[in-house]
Amino acid sequence: MNKKLDVVTFGEPMAMFYANDPGELHKALSFSKGMAGAECNVSVGLSRLGHSVGLVTKLGEDNFGRFITDTLNKENIDTSNVKFTNEYRTGMLVKSKVLTGDPVVEYFRKNSAASTISLSDFDGDYFASAKHMHVTGIFPAVSKTCHEFALHAVDFMRSQGKTVSFDPNLRPSLWPDTDTMVKAINDLAARSNWVFPGISEGKLLTGHDKPEDIADFYLARGVSLVVIKLGPDGAYFKSSDGEGYVPGFKVDEVVDTVGAGDGFAVGVISGLLEQLPLQEAVRRGNAIGAINVMSPGDMDGLPDRVKLQKFMEQ
Repeated sequence: MNKKLDVVTFGEPMAMFYANDPGELHKALSFSKGMAGAECNVSVGLSRLGHSVGLVTKLGEDNFGRFITDTLNKENIDTSNVKFTNEYRTGMLVKSKVLTGDPVVEYFRKNSAASTISLSDFDGDYFASAKHMHVTGIFPAVSKTCHEFALHAVDFMRSQGKTVSFDPNLRPSLWPDTDTMVKAINDLAARSNWVFPGISEGKLLTGHDKPEDIADFYLARGVSLVVIKLGPDGAYFKSSDGEGYVPGFKVDEVVDTVGAGDGFAVGVISGLLEQLPLQEAVRRGNAIGAINVMSPGDMDGLPDRVKLQKFMEQ
């Protein structure tokens, strides 16, 4: 592995079947197939903007695993650190289609191939080849060994002088209880450089209601930048260099809210890696989040440079 990466991430890609017609999930008869996983969404988004990205995971020796690998390769994502096992299966999910609000999602991921990832799967040379690492709070919740892997990866990258971004991406159903989740997520956040909570996540994790206070909670723990997603209202950012609110973009029609936060992360990370002013990076995050909610699937709307520029100019 001699290739230098802009970004590396790790997580659990899953095969996804999303309903083609709105209504209750159990009544849906027609589905489209896609790839799901917050880390996959971020990887695809960054790759479409021209950044070199590597995804670390483990998949089953099955058709879902082959589908995911093919999809990642088509998106020009490096899969040289993807491992396979014939002992466990690739995870999957099914998702409803809604006209308003968030869709219903049911996961089939217990004892999946990715859940068996452990410290023995960590390749320091591969991670060190990247300038930046993105982490979410989902993978550490999947299993004890996944949590250990995440902690080690974050500490390793920081020890190498790399930057780490962290999106809490709370999944309460994967944790034993709320207190355990809050403690683990805040621990990972404090080890990272850039933290991107949603406003409701920030309230739960810190006990504060105002974006300014949520940001101060993490800045006091050593984080260098906090960007808080405010939905249609845009985002708030704070660092030692300044703070501010960045308005959101007008959305014509919300098709699917899943993946909006991942699109936001794509915008902010890419902007910071390209050394855009902080406010412009956050504005790009707002733009990609808005574009993504206007498309079905988790990553269908993630734009390339041309689509992004056109949307932001309009």
